Amino acid sequence: MEKIKIGVITTSDRASAGIYEDISGKAIMDTVGGYLLNECEYLYRCIPDEQSIIETTLIKLSRDEKCDLIVTTGGTGPAMRDVTTEATENVCQKLLPGFGEQMRAVSLQFVPTAILSRQTAGICNGSLIINLPGKPKSIKECLDAVFPAVPYCIDLIGGSYMEANEDEIKIFRPKQK
Repeated sequence: MEKIKIGVITTSDRASAGIYEDISGKAIMDTVGGYLLNECEYLYRCIPDEQSIIETTLIKLSRDEKCDLIVTTGGTGPAMRDVTTEATENVCQKLLPGFGEQMRAVSLQFVPTAILSRQTAGICNGSLIINLPGKPKSIKECLDAVFPAVPYCIDLIGGSYMEANEDEIKIFRPKQK
């Protein structure tokens, strides 16, 4: 079974300054780790809400570290400091807006403010990047909604073969003829 390289980026001025603990990055690793049977190597970064730093980190994890998947948390709201979405859009060669649409649709079942979220996804240098909100509960809800499509997307872009823990999540791959 292939090892999966996963970049995890928390964009938070306060967490990156050590003012509070980053529980969102850990929530991503716990959730994704529960979904996959593969061994996962996490490349974790906690960085400030600075667009140039976010872009540089995304490029490094995708091009230099060759992550199959990069998951971000934070910086997807409407505040002026929320620039993760812009950074993701700037570095991606292809955007996958269906991810954001699905995450907002699911989140709207829980909170009316989900319409303020600007998460998105895209392909950067052969890595799938997914932007998530900042709260651990929302991270799990959003990943539950979109992860069934992630392994097949990774297949299509030439990444490592992900094997799902079917007790945790049902993934979808078209049947081969």
